[in-house]
Amino acid sequence: MDDFVRNKLTEWGLSKWIQIFEEQGIDTESLYCLDDQEIADLIPTVGPRSKFKKRLKLLKKEQNTANPETVDLSTQVCPSTSDTSDKGKRKLDLQGESSHCQSPTRKQRLANKPGSYSEEIILSDVKNIMRCVHQKIPPQDNKLNNFLTKKICDLETDKREVVGVFGKTGAGKSSLINAVIGVKDLLPSGDVSACTSVMIKVEANMRNSKYEANIEFITKEEWKDELWFSKNVLGDNADQESDQKDDDDCRDIVEKLSALYGEDWKNKSPDDLINDKYFKEIPEFLLSTGKILTVETAKELSAKLFRYTRSDPKDGEGKDIKRWYWPLVKCVTIRVPNNDLLKHVTLVDLPGNGDRNKSRDRMWKTLVGSCSTVWIVTDRNRAASEPEPWEILESASSYMGNGGQCQHIHFICTKSDSIEDSEDHSAADVRASILKTNDRAKKAVNEEFSKLNEVKKHFSNESFRVFTVSSKEFLKKKRLDRDDTEIPKLQEFLQDLNDCHSETLNYVSGACGILSLIQGASHGEGADIKTAVYTVLQHKMRDELDKVRKPMKETYLAFEKCLSEGVEKSKSSCEKVLESVICPLKSGRGFHKTLKCIVEHDGNYKPKKGKQINLNMKLSSCLTESIDEEFKKTFPNEGKCGPFNGVLNSFSLDTKMMREKTENKDVALQLIFLSTEEEQIKTKLNKIIRERKKTIYSSLTATIETNMQKCYDVSKNLKGEGMLSEMRETIVKHVLGSKNVMFQKAKDVMLKQLDDLMRDILDNLEKTMQESIELSLKTDGVLIPDVTLELEMVKNHYKDLKGSSDEEPLICAGPPSPAAAQLITN
Repeated sequence: MDDFVRNKLTEWGLSKWIQIFEEQGIDTESLYCLDDQEIADLIPTVGPRSKFKKRLKLLKKEQNTANPETVDLSTQVCPSTSDTSDKGKRKLDLQGESSHCQSPTRKQRLANKPGSYSEEIILSDVKNIMRCVHQKIPPQDNKLNNFLTKKICDLETDKREVVGVFGKTGAGKSSLINAVIGVKDLLPSGDVSACTSVMIKVEANMRNSKYEANIEFITKEEWKDELWFSKNVLGDNADQESDQKDDDDCRDIVEKLSALYGEDWKNKSPDDLINDKYFKEIPEFLLSTGKILTVETAKELSAKLFRYTRSDPKDGEGKDIKRWYWPLVKCVTIRVPNNDLLKHVTLVDLPGNGDRNKSRDRMWKTLVGSCSTVWIVTDRNRAASEPEPWEILESASSYMGNGGQCQHIHFICTKSDSIEDSEDHSAADVRASILKTNDRAKKAVNEEFSKLNEVKKHFSNESFRVFTVSSKEFLKKKRLDRDDTEIPKLQEFLQDLNDCHSETLNYVSGACGILSLIQGASHGEGADIKTAVYTVLQHKMRDELDKVRKPMKETYLAFEKCLSEGVEKSKSSCEKVLESVICPLKSGRGFHKTLKCIVEHDGNYKPKKGKQINLNMKLSSCLTESIDEEFKKTFPNEGKCGPFNGVLNSFSLDTKMMREKTENKDVALQLIFLSTEEEQIKTKLNKIIRERKKTIYSSLTATIETNMQKCYDVSKNLKGEGMLSEMRETIVKHVLGSKNVMFQKAKDVMLKQLDDLMRDILDNLEKTMQESIELSLKTDGVLIPDVTLELEMVKNHYKDLKGSSDEEPLICAGPPSPAAAQLITN
């Protein structure tokens, strides 16, 4: 069975029969060949069988309409090779050994529309071909065979784009997500007081047609630490009951403990509250494993998730639930069946700016840093004036920008259908008035964004877009047309993010390269021309590596200069920066508790309301500001230039030019492989850079936090009268005493990580291309299968994918006429 058949059965609600189809070896081709008796044998139950036959008939009709021509390339099973080469080198006939691997034999002539339904068949077909080729590779342990096996396995990639959805409670995030993905009852919405800070990921279920949820808990030790912190905070206010009632953080702690323990938490120690008896219904928490929920409908899943994602609403839904588990939940991953928009996209409902729990806060930072797009959701009527969405954007911008990979910020104004006094006006006038109001809101939001200088350090105006949406009108038209709600625009954006055409094209291109290598290596002719090509490529690679190395060195020197200036500014301003955090002008009589929370959380504290307080980030601010511009230029998230001013993307061995000049068909095939290998390694290295640059950027704050840990630990143990003054004195003394070392250390760590990255990139690039050149041009005398038929089939698939594109298909670049110029020139 292949992925196409598996996906179709899942899409048609027949996943129960996947195993049977798999046991009977039903692949894409045989699916289209099934007759009534064979279908009856596979699906004996009348109802599902009728459903299957109807869907299969429609599928055949759709394919025949889109692709009227079909060509039989072969009826062989894993096509065999010839017995010997012209030079006497024995080839392998592995047909008998791998007869269970049915190589696809029918090539569908597909419509030239990129991303069309037909591409599913192409991808499935080529994957089947490569599985068959994989089984034909001899089991002998030699470099070429091991290399080929690895390359075929590396063709499979899991491309996934993350869209982070931010917004204050009640802004309409859940309704927006439900409307965009077309599942009405998936995420609950409504009661503002019932919302929690649980992170929820929504993605496609590619395994079956069920709705699934994977609930990930914090660890028992993490919960115990949180209990001790909660008890300490409440203990500090034990004699000030009125303060507890007015204090947002205390109320939040009481709500959390009451949700899980009822009244049982009062007058009990954290050691008592960690007793296993409280977690009998969730043994997964005690075992540190995830809890899986599987149901048939979105509504069922929403109901089952209620106690893991929502707080007690006091009445209505969930009123009979006595114990709520959301305080223990780190993240919930919901998987939705049969949803093309989520195939390569994950939507993440995120709290505004981190979490007081360290484990959840680390996950929050990781998820925010992985977002390629961020949606900031707020009510249209207060979009420009409401402070919270803008605070979210400002506080998260460094994690998304230089510290992340975000390319798009979408400011989404919800409830865009609202209008006053609409009863006395015609439907056309109401619509016109709403659209005019929406335009004014967009203008106001864009003007507000232009004022955010800190955010603009990470993002350009081109990355920012404003949408005015109405989930209610999209689902049930009353005042606006469907397109007026702008939900279709967001759906179109997600569809573009999926980019299934790119996924298929990359796989097929990679397969072309591997098959070209195998076919070229299976012949022993052309030793002289291979040696000549090898020599040229060696010289070319040295030159190209130097072109990459030089700008990298310039980048290092630029960073060193910026950071040196940042160190001096940090040393001269750290006392003032420190004072702004630990001795604020509006500190109030309860500030001792805030400072206590700051040190308890190692310098990073998120109050229930208000902005996050991050002392470590404040102390490193001069350093990060010194390199922000250079960092954005070196590691851009936007545009197509690529890292290090585009030198990596410009790396090229000019194999296309060499193909045009060689008359040797086998060498031409090897050069085709090297072309695809070059693109593959650049793609891989760009991904490595994208991840490593996040660590490099955050290293400044991380180094400061490590240095500050000693004074935080001392401050945590301070108690009694005068505690506030002692904590301040301890922190100030530590910073002033270590400033000459601390900021220089942060600079050195960042430069070391930057240097390590550059060395790794150059080493990886050189090693990978050198190995590929060696194996393609200097491998003789090995047993290797003939893949003439497979190569022809994949070449034709590649042509279909390129369709009407003017670009010549990579795989079709063949040797020229005998009159072509010589390959080696001075």
